[in-house]
Formats: sequence, structure tokens, C-alpha cells
Amino acid sequence: MHVFINSCAKITKLMLIVLGGVGALSVGACQTPGKNLRFEAPERNTGPCPESFALHDAARFIRFEEGKSSYKNIQLSGEITRVSGLCRYIEADPIDADLNITFEMGRGLASGSLQEGYTAEFNYFVSVTRKNIVVLEKQYFPLLVSFPAGVKAVEIREKIEKIIIPRAGESVSGENFEIIVGFDLTSEQIEFNQEGKRFRVSVGQNR
Repeated sequence: MHVFINSCAKITKLMLIVLGGVGALSVGACQTPGKNLRFEAPERNTGPCPESFALHDAARFIRFEEGKSSYKNIQLSGEITRVSGLCRYIEADPIDADLNITFEMGRGLASGSLQEGYTAEFNYFVSVTRKNIVVLEKQYFPLLVSFPAGVKAVEIREKIEKIIIPRAGESVSGENFEIIVGFDLTSEQIEFNQEGKRFRVSVGQNR
């Protein structure tokens, strides 16, 4: 089975929200102007949609300066705070799903002076699994985070469209699959998360 995740249809930066205010709306070139992003199915789905969620050990992200794990050495911290999706399928059609992901990102003391802007890039993944069995498809996406001068934290919303999941027949519903997201982490970052260590987005920032 081959699952198709349409990376071209990904809206690379749907909305940047400076915590405490709203930034400018910016959408990727793959979006069709005036297109209604909602599914308009002529019939109700055959069954439920796949469950969408962030992988626990990959839902948090900390980047330290020179690998020193203390609050004063934090350059960038982040957390996946919300994952939701919609899907459409009827009869024996494949599942056609989309995904919305919300990231909260914070800059730390090691990111430089708050009087200056700060930009960082990281990667995250989207995978489709046969529930509790095997990964069917996994893709990685880059995300550039820009903090205006004086801003400590931002919220970023991403949208992935056209996740196509084939089904063996009409009797196979979306509840047989999962759509899982997470940060692309190093082995050290994974170990940091597994040990239960954490710095929230608001920790390690200039005040």
C-alpha cells in the first residue's frame, strides 16, 4: 500500500500569530485563490476519520547552544499544541484527508538580544500508520520561524492537504489508520524528552 502525502499542497505558513497579537496572513503558492478548503462530500463518510495526534516523545523541541542543557543556553524551544484533521471517503474510495498543526515556539537567552529579530529553521514529520502495526508513509517538512524584534514567542499554524490513504475495500474504515506528527529530533533531543526533562516555551527568555 502506498500512501500519498501531497507536499505541494502544503500551506507553508498559514498564519503567524505573535502571542498577544496577530501577525500578517501569508499563504504558500500551492493554494488556489478563492478555493474552499472545506470538504463538500455529496454523501456522508463511510466511517470515522483516522485519529490525528502528536507523538509524545517528539511533541517538544529544545535547541541548546553548544549542546549545553541549561535554561541560559536555550536558543529555541517549541511544542506541538494542537493537531486536527478532516477527511472524506465514500464507498470504496481512498481516504482523502487534510491536517492542521499548531506549533508554539519560543526564543531563549542564547538567541541573542530581544532588540533584534531572530530566525531559526527546524523540521517536522507527518506519518501515516496502520493503527498500532506499521508506518505506511512518512515525510519531513521544513519550517522557518521568524521572531520580530522584541517578540519572545510565536504561534505557527501549518496545513497539509491531500493525504491519500488507499483502502482494501468498503469495509475498511478510517479508524484503522493514524496520522502522526512530531519534530524531527536528534537522538540527544529524544533522550531529553524521554527522561521527562522540559523547558516550556516561556522558560529561558529575557523578561
